Amino acid sequence: MQRDLSIFEERIGYTFRRRDLLTRGLTHKSYSHEARQQDVRDNETFEFLGDSVLGFVIGDMLFQRFPKLDEGALSKIKAYLVSANSLAEKAKAYGMGEVIYLGVGEEKSGGRRKESLLANLFEAMIAAVYLDGGIEPARRLIEQSFGRDLETIDVEDLLFHDYKTALQELAQGKGLPLPEYSVIDEVGPDHDKRFIVEVKIGNQLARGEGSSKKEAQQQAARHALVTFE
Repeated sequence: MQRDLSIFEERIGYTFRRRDLLTRGLTHKSYSHEARQQDVRDNETFEFLGDSVLGFVIGDMLFQRFPKLDEGALSKIKAYLVSANSLAEKAKAYGMGEVIYLGVGEEKSGGRRKESLLANLFEAMIAAVYLDGGIEPARRLIEQSFGRDLETIDVEDLLFHDYKTALQELAQGKGLPLPEYSVIDEVGPDHDKRFIVEVKIGNQLARGEGSSKKEAQQQAARHALVTFE
């Protein structure tokens, strides 16, 4: 199982003191099942630990960055950040799929490109770094992986898309025109402005209010959904 992983370590920004932890973090169960050596262990329990470390650090990052959001909002952002798709993309960015140890069958089935496998691999590597160096290097790896996401994430769009999506799907299902939104009023001073939005679907009208146009649209959509119940 010896392999030069120095380039991979450069990518993640961490050099392992214990090479066995790095190797185990990269060992898929399909490889350990096929290996002749009795001492080859896979990374499944690393995935479990990595998930917990990742959840803690992401939770702390969100708590610090968005101190005014409630628990529900923070949980929603966290779920988005640590989704399988998101973690798989992080693994791809570091080239983890290129260095994982896979069994022959998994290799032939395209395991190096599987989203679920890559997502689990990312969590396993978080655990490997944590076990080798402690929480601080693990935190640095997570922060460098998700820092840009936190800078660019559209929180309003993420938190307030549900009602609009539900209303659009309902309208399509009933053969109605798609919802049309318009701002009909703005009240309050510039530093504390409130927007009044009206949504129209055929002959149905509903209004909503919010501190931003997006939030007001969502509230209008929520009220419109009630009229269809």
